[in-house]
Amino acid sequence: MSFALYMVGFVLFLGGVIWAAVVAGVPHLYIGIGALILLGIGIFSAVSKTRAKDPS
Repeated sequence: MSFALYMVGFVLFLGGVIWAAVVAGVPHLYIGIGALILLGIGIFSAVSKTRAKDPS
């Protein structure tokens, strides 16, 4: 799986979570903080899942 495809899926997931939080009435500051944290986790996991394995 490519990095771009992984990130597109994660951004769609993050958009859904943000939308649900807005509908639930969560303050925008908390939504922004949570979105940044989740985006960082998504980037770290995308890099670890898609990096090339060392040939041994």
